[in-house]
Amino acid sequence: MPRKGGKHADMVKGTQAQCKRPKLDTAGSPSVLRFESPDSLFRSLISPMEEEVFFREYWEQKPLLIQRNDALVAAYYQCLFQLSDLMELCSQGLYYGRDVNVCRCVNGKKKVLNKEGRVNYMQLKKDFDQKKATIQFHQPQRFKDELWKIQEKLECYFGSLVGSNVYITPQGSQGLPPHYDDVEVFILQLEGEKHWQLYKPTVPLAREYNVESEDRIGNPTHEFILKPGDLLYFPRGTIHQADTPHGISHSTHVTISTYQNNSWGDFLLDAIPGLVFDTAKEDVALRMSIPRQLLMQVNTADSTKKLSSLLRRLADHLESSGELRSSDMKKDFIMHRLPPCLGCDSDPLTPGGKLPKIDSKIKLQFRDHAIITVEPDQENADEIRREMVYVYHSLKNRRETHMMGTEDDTASEDGLAQQTHGLRFPLSHLDALKQIWSSSTVNVKELNLTSDEEKENLALSLWTECLIEVL
Repeated sequence: MPRKGGKHADMVKGTQAQCKRPKLDTAGSPSVLRFESPDSLFRSLISPMEEEVFFREYWEQKPLLIQRNDALVAAYYQCLFQLSDLMELCSQGLYYGRDVNVCRCVNGKKKVLNKEGRVNYMQLKKDFDQKKATIQFHQPQRFKDELWKIQEKLECYFGSLVGSNVYITPQGSQGLPPHYDDVEVFILQLEGEKHWQLYKPTVPLAREYNVESEDRIGNPTHEFILKPGDLLYFPRGTIHQADTPHGISHSTHVTISTYQNNSWGDFLLDAIPGLVFDTAKEDVALRMSIPRQLLMQVNTADSTKKLSSLLRRLADHLESSGELRSSDMKKDFIMHRLPPCLGCDSDPLTPGGKLPKIDSKIKLQFRDHAIITVEPDQENADEIRREMVYVYHSLKNRRETHMMGTEDDTASEDGLAQQTHGLRFPLSHLDALKQIWSSSTVNVKELNLTSDEEKENLALSLWTECLIEVL
């Protein structure tokens, strides 16, 4: 089936014409993606599209299709996941619902064909072959090292959780009805071909998943065929559907998604409580009582006017202080993101090298995996809530639980509860921590603390958590 070009077909052809063959590294293998840094990884992922052009013209605005027609890229994409991987993974213990969904689109609706309990590969293959069912494999980065590498770097790049799903669809079949998602989507075509149709959003930058009926979505704005090595991006809210054409044994693609609940609205919901708390300490207007019986009133026009005035005072305080806290979103990201990808044969992180002393020079490592927050003391809830500095990190996170639900859900299913890892310091340590975070290297004796003992203890605490190395 030939590639189709809907609107923006000139953009597709232009991108294809610019594409260059990946360079070979010194070992002779294709350097399709570059893992030197989060920036280099993302630039190579969308190559030959320029990073600046992507964010200026496409991100959160419109779809981007990159058709590469390159055997090296296609071969690399295929190693990320294949239909043949399922047999081995089923033998490791996969479960319907948690790890695998089996479904098919019937008359514009999703029909789920899951069995109960553990996935049997022969039954899975039977549903695939005979019922033309799509296999949706949840969060393959838990099992496939190359996807772990990609998604860990993308989480560093975006500062947001990055999940993935693999979809394997037999010929002449469609797994999901037309719908839109609440995430930014990157599709990597791994095997076979997939026919895609995209439609104008009914809810731009949607905050939830929703199925749309055929009579509501109109005609597609884009229609094309994805082949191995191709990449498709579209913003959240973009309505889409896809099927495997006849004559193609099956299609395999991985959907990499990010920016769920990561909007300015979400950030404000997280930051406003801290802003109100800080402003109220200095502004008596926020400490004054609300009117009598306000909570029982139906008409609150006068109070609405007062609240608008107080919101302007908050804005004035924010502009004068220049500080806006976001603790819960930061912690949620750090707590649930992937740990650093050090290779499947690497030992767990342990402190190594020399102990930090007062004369040592130290360097922050895994900078993208650690954050500093200022919060009320969590260990003395019954006392006066002093503010403390918390350093959270994801170095000890469990890859096996990544994007698999809440802590309670994960713990109840497999006993592998995700935990928050980090350190707690007095507020007086904040400037010294900022020194370490903002410098390429720093001498322990130059840390902004009052005593050498405090300086050495701070360095030792960070070293014990593998957050710094001694040079």
